[in-house]
Amino acid sequence: MAAASFQDKRFKVAFIIWWSTWAAMQMVVLVDFGVPRLQAIVDSIISNALLAAVCLLISNNMRYYLPKKEKYWYVLVISLVLSALWLLIIRVVLWMVYKQDALYIKQLSNTSNIRYAIAFLITGSMAMMNLLWHTQREQKQSDERKAEAERLTKEAELFKLRQQLQPHFLFNSLNSISALTGTQPEKARHMIQQLSDFLRGTLKKDEQQWNTLEEELDYLQLYLDIEKVRFGYRLQTQINLETNVLQMKLPSMLLQPVVENAIKFGLYDTIGEVTILIEAKVSNGNLEVTVQNPFDADTSQPLQGTGFGLASIQRRLFLLFARQDLLGTGTAEGNFITKIVIPQAT
Repeated sequence: MAAASFQDKRFKVAFIIWWSTWAAMQMVVLVDFGVPRLQAIVDSIISNALLAAVCLLISNNMRYYLPKKEKYWYVLVISLVLSALWLLIIRVVLWMVYKQDALYIKQLSNTSNIRYAIAFLITGSMAMMNLLWHTQREQKQSDERKAEAERLTKEAELFKLRQQLQPHFLFNSLNSISALTGTQPEKARHMIQQLSDFLRGTLKKDEQQWNTLEEELDYLQLYLDIEKVRFGYRLQTQINLETNVLQMKLPSMLLQPVVENAIKFGLYDTIGEVTILIEAKVSNGNLEVTVQNPFDADTSQPLQGTGFGLASIQRRLFLLFARQDLLGTGTAEGNFITKIVIPQAT
């Protein structure tokens, strides 16, 4: 509001300066053509005051009505018509003021053509400048509305993806609790408490789109504690961190579905102990996180379908960074490897 008021004041000052200068120039020209100084001053003031009013009328009209089609024809017609109307009015007004001065009336008649041409150029320029300015402002507002709509759509989709992850994990956990209830009720109760802590942390993080790696690992540990109740000694984890990575940023709840995917393909088809390796380092100024899990190519098919978790991560990363190359998967030496690159704000 303050910026708009300041711009209005600047426009008014510039408008007054322009018309004062133009009126002074017209007065000088009239004096050079032999018009008495007083008559030249009166002529200049009346003519330019009315012409300024015409220009203000054009500006105000385009503020509320901006032609869409044939707008250049609109500018031409309105300039021709308003210039003719202006000329008619000033001739009547000046004739009424100086009707006793035959010489001045003759000079007024002789200069009608050039007066009309000048008025047409000024009103045409004013109409064109207003057309361009209002068109540009309307386009800017349209772009802002479009950007805001896209931002809200993106945020809604990101929120939906985050919300979909929670039930996906919750159903698995409840199934495990159900299985433990009959045989190991103490473990089931402990798992319920851990699940409660995990979900409480999830609710607190829903409004935070970004976390530090340290916060994300703390959150991930709650998930791993629950999974270790399910799998017992079979699930082992190893976390290797490069120095200075803990305070680097990444989207919230990003690592849990990756580790869940690693557990799914690493443990479901085996009966022995499996170690999930999580590593984080700085790569070209970005945070790079890799998750590895063993797999048997004869019994596991991780490359044929990485599941909802990795698909959601791929989508989230694209929405946030507009890049498709930030998530990669592959195999090496009997390990299935998921690599995520998180660009850091500069």
